[in-house]
Amino acid sequence: MLRLPEDQRHLFQRPFGTLYSSLDPVIPLLVGKLFFSVGDVVTDHLLQAGYPPAIAIIDGQTMRRPHNGVEIPAYQITHVTNPPGCISSDLIQATKTAVAVGKTVIQVSGEEDLAVLPLALASPDDSLILYGQPGEGLVVLEISPSVREKARNFLEKFESVPDS
Repeated sequence: MLRLPEDQRHLFQRPFGTLYSSLDPVIPLLVGKLFFSVGDVVTDHLLQAGYPPAIAIIDGQTMRRPHNGVEIPAYQITHVTNPPGCISSDLIQATKTAVAVGKTVIQVSGEEDLAVLPLALASPDDSLILYGQPGEGLVVLEISPSVREKARNFLEKFESVPDS
């Protein structure tokens, strides 16, 4: 398991992609694209707009408060445990498998906030990852070799700890 040290958390306060204030200007970017979502609210808004993501990573929370849940009936559900401030081995494997299979909801027990990093590493070029930036809006990350390299650089800031 990888854990983000307290002194590195500031690195994740800025968007890792392009920030939008709402979903409306993002919808045209989704047409014909493979895209994924991280977060209950973003996933919920995509579903309400009629744009189900190929993969949704959710934890049943929004800003540390319970969220009423996201359901995509035709999708496979994968349950993983991922402690706050960490990226578990299970989450890494689940993102790889989900990208290969598609139509998957990864239900995280714990916190899904850092799932963007392993998802970015597993995602194909030109696909999109959408996630929420608390209090600011929605971030769209277009996957490319340089984005994967940036994700790897972020992961170098983590420390390896035993899975619990």
